[in-house]
Amino acid sequence: MRINELKKEDMNIEQRKIFDEISSGPRGGVRGPLAIWMQRPGLADNAQSLGAYCRYNSSLSPKLSELAICIIARIWGSEYEWRVHSVIAQEAGIKGDIIESIRLGKKPNFIDDNQEIIYRFAVSLHKYKYVADELYLETVGILGQDSVIDLVGVLGYYTLISMTINVFEVTHPKPMTLQLQPLDREIEL
Repeated sequence: MRINELKKEDMNIEQRKIFDEISSGPRGGVRGPLAIWMQRPGLADNAQSLGAYCRYNSSLSPKLSELAICIIARIWGSEYEWRVHSVIAQEAGIKGDIIESIRLGKKPNFIDDNQEIIYRFAVSLHKYKYVADELYLETVGILGQDSVIDLVGVLGYYTLISMTINVFEVTHPKPMTLQLQPLDREIEL
């Protein structure tokens, strides 16, 4: 890691307050990118609020939200994020073959329209930095407008998470073999 995590005893009052707020919430601790953000308590506080909404309170089901997070982790090659959320995605009901296809950068064979539209929307947005009218209207037709707004929030937040992980070389606390090998091409749309 490029930045050492702050020890609680070295934190100022503002950092300790935010650390305690995050630790007492559903995350149960301050790890990974949140630990990096603790260097900048204003960022940590605001980002964790957005993250709490995106992960725990959006209109997307946990299954669809975790699928979107896994897609972002794969697109960014974010190993830490992948290790955490690929497990949560399976626990939420995403089938192992779908997770494995995403890990390999291949388009999964979806049988669920909601999952397929999440995949197509997320990959298209990251590949083209835009979503064409046809795909946008199809996504709204399947998920509803509120869920599309929340999906953009989830994709944006976990892109920020991935950028933080990659820039500061945040590693998973348990040493393991890399699960995400670099792709020699973009993830399949």
